[in-house]
Amino acid sequence: MRILTEPRNALTRQYQKLFEMEGAGLEFTPGALREIARKARERDTGARGLRSIVEDIMLEVMYELPEIEHKGKYQVTEAVVRGELPLFEKRPDKKIA
Repeated sequence: MRILTEPRNALTRQYQKLFEMEGAGLEFTPGALREIARKARERDTGARGLRSIVEDIMLEVMYELPEIEHKGKYQVTEAVVRGELPLFEKRPDKKIA
């Protein structure tokens, strides 16, 4: 968990900065950080696996975020890490006339 938050270039800080650049906020709950660390331990990937797990969680939202009109603050929770809840609600596809 410390690897995710303490270094100057910590993975969570990198994603928070990316969201900030898009005019949105991002927060990782302590439970989410524990769940990410648990998944890395389960996969026996150690610290290197943390990036892969976080990228899996964030991949879709990173593509969608620039297109979202009303940006707010997003919270990564344990349920989001486990895939039980989305980080954000998908926007409806635009119809081409």
